[in-house]
Amino acid sequence: MNQPSVKSNRKLILWLISGSVGMFGFGFALVPLYDVLCQQLGINGKTQSTATIYEPMTIDTSRTVTVEFIAQTQQNMPWKFTPEVNQIQVHPGELIRTNFNAKNLSLALTVGQAIPSVSPGQGAAYFHKTECFCFNQQLLEANADAQLPLIFYVDPDLPESISTLTLSYTLYNITDKGYVGAVEQGAAK
Repeated sequence: MNQPSVKSNRKLILWLISGSVGMFGFGFALVPLYDVLCQQLGINGKTQSTATIYEPMTIDTSRTVTVEFIAQTQQNMPWKFTPEVNQIQVHPGELIRTNFNAKNLSLALTVGQAIPSVSPGQGAAYFHKTECFCFNQQLLEANADAQLPLIFYVDPDLPESISTLTLSYTLYNITDKGYVGAVEQGAAK
């Protein structure tokens, strides 16, 4: 082999390795970049993951917003999970309390985690939860049931073009993630 083709092959290999490393790095950074972009633009319907403190404000009684509730479970989640009401009429700024109902249909202790989303996505920035079962894992003994509280308000700055917000929860079974053992050990002490 002559010297120019060996140099050319080495250069090509270095470019290919650099390209692969660059693509891997971009793929690795894509999820956090997506989350930041969605948060800044108020899209994707992600709600806050911690409680908001409600400060008394002027309630806009001239306007009514419909808040719809949807509950669904992951395929392997052995719970019945439903909203107490399917929809509520609220005035922006008004503090509202409602519940979701959960029943463990299995014969074993099960741990669930609810993940919320709001539709339309732009409305997520104006939907504030002061208390939500989604902030914590939910533990239910076999055949037990529970009322899971949700306290929220809709920000009075919600754009006039949005008259309906849909809050959807998907409940995931996280029992096999090691949470039950930690809870049982804590309860035994």
